[in-house]
Amino acid sequence: MKIGLLECDHVREELLPIAGDYRQMFPALFAFAAPEWEFEFFDVCNGDFPASVNSCDAYICTGSKFSVYDDELWIHQLKAFLNDLYAADKTFVGVCFGHQMLGEALGGKVQKSDVGWCVGVHPFEMLAFENWMNPPLSDFNLLMMCQDQVLALPPDSTLLAQTPDCPVAMFRVGKKMLGIQAHPEFPKNYNKALMELRVQRIGERKVEFGIMSLELPTAEKSIARWIVNFVQANK
Repeated sequence: MKIGLLECDHVREELLPIAGDYRQMFPALFAFAAPEWEFEFFDVCNGDFPASVNSCDAYICTGSKFSVYDDELWIHQLKAFLNDLYAADKTFVGVCFGHQMLGEALGGKVQKSDVGWCVGVHPFEMLAFENWMNPPLSDFNLLMMCQDQVLALPPDSTLLAQTPDCPVAMFRVGKKMLGIQAHPEFPKNYNKALMELRVQRIGERKVEFGIMSLELPTAEKSIARWIVNFVQANK
């Protein structure tokens, strides 16, 4: 199965030694659960888009330092591409910015959250259960790094999970498009490095608690399995 990784940002050069760029992090996340997946990389934030929606079997959209409502040509192009994917009934998984892009592009609303930044480990509570959620989990922890959130869902959406600070933490549009606000691809030391670089933006106290939260267990391997199940169920 060919997976198109839509790269919406790149890791800062000084942080690359931690886990590489997104094109290293995502294949590493899925290596144990889907070793047969073949990734093709599209540097969409620099204008490199798939030739058509059928270039790959499914698409995964990364996080970004940008906001989905920024007036950037590539962001407008990405919104159009997501609408094309939806119209073509293609499988899509959005992570953080990709999750927000799914909401914004298909008719929802994304804004900066009143709670400010969500960083470190956050508890997710499942609100709906589907067959691809195996192993079954009713609650789990994942890493987050965001200040924007999906505040209004697009049409044909199902809310799947929430956190105390993020009411729309996971949702599905139609049968084949999934958004997850968390960063299952991030190693904890990368999340920590980002918090330390962004202290002035995030706030010292929130960063302090975020770094402390990294001692909690996280369920990225289970969520990677969920994503693989979701993609393969919709192939």
